[in-house]
Amino acid sequence: MQAPSFSPTPLLAKELKLPSGHVDAVVKLLDDKNTVPFIARYRKEATGGLDEVQIRAIEERRAYLLELHDRRYAVLSSIEEQGKLSDDLKRKILACATKAALEDLYLPYKPKRRTRATIAKERGLEPLAERILAQPSSGDPAGEAAAFIDPEKEVPDAQAALAGARDIAAEVVAENADVRSTLRQTFAREGQLVSEAATKKVKSERTKFEQYYDFSEAAKTIPSHRYLAIRRGEREKVLRARVDIDFERANTTIEKQIGVDARSPFAGELREAIADSLKRLLAPSVQSDLRLDLKERSDVDAVEVFADNLRNLLLGAPLGGKAVIGIDPGLRTGCKCAALDATGKYLETITIYLTKGEGAQEKAKRDFSAFVKKHRPEAIAVGNGTGGRETEAFVRALLADAGQNEIFVVQVNESGASIYSASDVAREEFPELDLTIRGAISIGRRLQDPLAELVKIEPKSIGVGQYQHDVHQPLLSRKLGEVIESCVNRVGVALNTASAPLLSYVAGIGPKLAKSIVAHREQKGAFKNRRKVLEVAGLGPRAFEQAAGFLRVRGSDNPLDTSAVHPERYTLVKRIAADLSLKLDALVGNDEAVGRIEIARYVGEGVGEPTLRDIVEELKKPGRDPREAFEPPKFRDDVNSLNDLQVGMALEGVVTNVTNFGAFVDVGVHQDGLVHVSQLADRFVRDPKEVVKVGDKIKVRVLEVDLERKRISLSAKSQAGADAPRSSGKPPRPNRTSSDKQAQPPRDGGKRDKASFGNNPFAKLRNLKK
Repeated sequence: MQAPSFSPTPLLAKELKLPSGHVDAVVKLLDDKNTVPFIARYRKEATGGLDEVQIRAIEERRAYLLELHDRRYAVLSSIEEQGKLSDDLKRKILACATKAALEDLYLPYKPKRRTRATIAKERGLEPLAERILAQPSSGDPAGEAAAFIDPEKEVPDAQAALAGARDIAAEVVAENADVRSTLRQTFAREGQLVSEAATKKVKSERTKFEQYYDFSEAAKTIPSHRYLAIRRGEREKVLRARVDIDFERANTTIEKQIGVDARSPFAGELREAIADSLKRLLAPSVQSDLRLDLKERSDVDAVEVFADNLRNLLLGAPLGGKAVIGIDPGLRTGCKCAALDATGKYLETITIYLTKGEGAQEKAKRDFSAFVKKHRPEAIAVGNGTGGRETEAFVRALLADAGQNEIFVVQVNESGASIYSASDVAREEFPELDLTIRGAISIGRRLQDPLAELVKIEPKSIGVGQYQHDVHQPLLSRKLGEVIESCVNRVGVALNTASAPLLSYVAGIGPKLAKSIVAHREQKGAFKNRRKVLEVAGLGPRAFEQAAGFLRVRGSDNPLDTSAVHPERYTLVKRIAADLSLKLDALVGNDEAVGRIEIARYVGEGVGEPTLRDIVEELKKPGRDPREAFEPPKFRDDVNSLNDLQVGMALEGVVTNVTNFGAFVDVGVHQDGLVHVSQLADRFVRDPKEVVKVGDKIKVRVLEVDLERKRISLSAKSQAGADAPRSSGKPPRPNRTSSDKQAQPPRDGGKRDKASFGNNPFAKLRNLKK
């Protein structure tokens, strides 16, 4: 059966509560291969100003509805070929709103492997099964079953015949769409996710999953981080988990749906078949589907957390075009120092040793002083890994002694720097350099422009996620790619200095064209204006339309090339300048002149007020950077390690990761502390993202220091309170009660587990009093 044409627009508009005309415009623009950033920025009149989030929601939901539509007709075709498609069944299939409901209807007609029911049918027991399902008011089950005795078919007696018939009836019950739907609702509404230690031996051991040795929580409300933790425990064979419901009540409900007649002599047989069906077929199948739904929901939630963190990290304040020295700290192998000019170009490197005796340290002072004097940096970026605070202290003291206090020193999060150093991108950029020197360059560039440098690293290696290795990887990759694309196009890209990885995220370009642009630039020199990019092999008018507005060309012969004004509107802007009796370059950046533009005068010919307002804003501040101004964090000079921390100590820190259960904060001791959600504010906080984001500078107070497990508990409340937990050498035992609504994620045993919690393994705190 051929699937007819289908427009998802009415459904999309209804589900997403958006005007159908705007949804239809988005669908058409997507069909024409327009990118989401381009549509959101330059087609506001058509879309009614829908933002990227709304446009992506249309894109994703539309894909689901089209897949559902195609699947409907594939199912109809299959059943029709079997000669079993009734009008009523066709109506139900066409009315299906979800893939699960569709597959439930298709289940009885779906080709299946050999089951107990099919074996019973092969033995000729289907007529007896039909009698059980029909619930006749008279008859003798044992007597009727005797007629089916056939030793050659492995039916030796009446009891064997009835058992086979019940197998057939059980499968019929399990394939009933209404029964499955009701049971799905029961599991979803009432199911309790229960986990326990996989073995007695495991239960006697302390592991990072011990919180879940005796755990129960409503499946419909369990947070994503707890569900993903339990799944990981199952995968590591530490936990067993299941979803429990009131099976006795569920059994009674199914009996009513199927129509068990207590007066029928076959009632007992059907009840037995239903009980078997529920235990052996229905419950495992529906529970599996529910757990798959929970996994998908948890994946989406975890990916959203990661995406929010990544977005805030990428849009972190850049130092900008200033010369810097990047330092990759090292104790045994020395600190690799890389000098970069204001554009991020690598200049030179030296290695200094701070832990090999007084002689080596004196040499380090001489060498580094000469290095600073030669390259005159405005800032020095020090990686925050092992030896980072010691290196920072060394540099600060050296600069102070030399009277160079105008050079500021900043600790930079180096998560993923080692991944970049060994990557193909790094090898292409610096084929002759050692990995550690590449790392120092990356650290320096991260200070200059976090966005431009971090796009070179696989996003899940940056360390701001939550269970990123447990979630569905295609979903994670797609979402993080969308975040990077959104950030890159929001900020804009300098065409003549951008790397290929950065250019690849510009709307309409991609990896292949990005490499072609860089190769063209290296061979023929800098692009003089936006239109010159059309000379790049393979970059045609379509790609130019999508990309041009997001590319910036400093020093272009057209002042609009430094702005987000799209070339398709250059003629309009020239007309506006002429109407003001100004040359174009006299209008761009002229607040007074821009303030005299009468927007209403230029509405028409496909240009509306939204686009005109965007143009006016760009003319005021062409190529403005939407990111905040850079301000270095201020760590306490007397706090360099865990041993320096004291309960009650007030610190300033930087948020490095935000999860569903709290925020991790770098306070300058090589180990991030956890501010549990209950300690984030003086008021109740349901979602940590309500109050903090990655990159925020916040004031915290130390609640607890666990030196043995390298865990720090912090509070961001105005007063931590006198009843804060005391410092101890041993962590508290977990609270394993099933009613704990703020149950924490599992312990990590002190191991650095970025797959779970970004930069810090601290995954379990004692219950903190508010």
